[in-house]
Amino acid sequence: MRKLLSTWDRAVFDRVAAREWPGAQRVLPRLTRTADHGVLWLGVAATAAALGSRPMRRAALRGVASLAVASATVNTLGKYAVRRDRPLLHSVPVIRRLERQPFTPSFPSGHAASAAAFATGVAFENKWWGLAVAPLAVSVAFSRVYTGVHYPGDVLAGAAIGAGAAFAVRGMAPTRTQLAPPARPRADAPALKRGEGLIVVANPGSGQRTGQRADPAQEVHAVLPDAEVVTVGGPEGPSMVEAMEEAAARAARAGGALGVMGGDGTINAAARAAVRHRLPLAVMPGGTRNHFAYDLGIETFGAAARAVETGEAVAVDLARFRSGTRARPGSGRAGSNAGSSGDEAAEGVQEGYYLNTFSIGAYPELVRIREEWAHRIGAWPAGVLAAWRVLRTSAPVTVEVNGRRRAVWLLFVGNCSYRTMGLAPVRRHDLADGVLDVRVVHGGRLARTRLLLAAVTGGLKHTPVLSESRLRSLRIGGLAPGTDLAFDGEVAPAPRELWLDKANEALTVYRLLPD
Repeated sequence: MRKLLSTWDRAVFDRVAAREWPGAQRVLPRLTRTADHGVLWLGVAATAAALGSRPMRRAALRGVASLAVASATVNTLGKYAVRRDRPLLHSVPVIRRLERQPFTPSFPSGHAASAAAFATGVAFENKWWGLAVAPLAVSVAFSRVYTGVHYPGDVLAGAAIGAGAAFAVRGMAPTRTQLAPPARPRADAPALKRGEGLIVVANPGSGQRTGQRADPAQEVHAVLPDAEVVTVGGPEGPSMVEAMEEAAARAARAGGALGVMGGDGTINAAARAAVRHRLPLAVMPGGTRNHFAYDLGIETFGAAARAVETGEAVAVDLARFRSGTRARPGSGRAGSNAGSSGDEAAEGVQEGYYLNTFSIGAYPELVRIREEWAHRIGAWPAGVLAAWRVLRTSAPVTVEVNGRRRAVWLLFVGNCSYRTMGLAPVRRHDLADGVLDVRVVHGGRLARTRLLLAAVTGGLKHTPVLSESRLRSLRIGGLAPGTDLAFDGEVAPAPRELWLDKANEALTVYRLLPD
């Protein structure tokens, strides 16, 4: 059998060498050189990351990760397990041959493995982008036979290893479709055909969106033609809070729904208004940082529009913070005092709500620096600059957590449990689990260095620098004047004492439900 396969392999190689392939002579030798060391695929990924949307950046990252696993497998195991000689070039036209002939063993093809791994990884995130990349991947794989550096069997084996690497990466880091948020608890919401009865408040400047985009009204009307769009942010127009309140009041009178287009801070304001007026919320992911929308499973305007038209919705938790040392009666649900963050309620108690994260320590300073520079150099470079400055200059904050005084670099409180990638909480699987995800990075000698080493070596679960817990409520005290807190990307002065708890299933949000 092995001899038969080898004979077939050489016969196909000779047929490819003998045949004329129109147009291939100018393209394939250059293409195969471009793909050396994965340069072609890294370039495609970098372009997608720089110019594409967040889902496209995620697909590019998965493609590069799959390529890295495939390349490591081929170069450490595959090449030296079989040690097959390269094909003889006497049957290959001289004009097709590469100037620099590879000297490593022929089996399997590393170029084919990288191409298949990248294309398969991208396809796992989005099948249409995978189909767009597939012709390029096939061309790279075929170019290895065309130029005479591999037998067809080498290429097929390399492609199989590449696809397997992409499956392995998916096993270690599941795609969002594999981890779709639970549909329960389902909630009642009106079905608004063509968006009739939906009032969308759009903040075009929210989240430092990159690139030139269409007018917000055009983007919304492309999927919901009868929706009303209110744009805020002009010098003479209403404030965000005023626009949300007015839109929510009119939507409630009409029996409709409130919509929002913007980043997490804008969505936070809309959520508070929707809860006050007992309205379902339609989230249009229009900002750079749309963590809530993505965790909800809404990545496109089309997905949001389909849920609005069919009336599919879920109930999600809100997390709440308020000044004082204990919660007031009835803290288990959102009430009429859900004022805008930083406002004073009737009892003189400062109160705010958040959908994603709350933090004290290094992160509020990072947010402040990022927002200071984002409009000058862009959101992503500003985030890198802010992280570098904070890591270099920040100092621990002294705080009491549930009565215990300690120095911390960071106190993080997530609304619902987060999955972690490295040091960063990245995604929630359930937006109605009723808990606060509390993480504390403790101060102390070389704390940041020890934390980084633990992350690199996979020992985060065992390092004493980081502690994690899931709580229903949390008391924070002993904060010095001038301490800031951050919630949903916004920064505000922190009172001396804070109480955090949950308003379970307080917000109804449109979202497509599984079949």
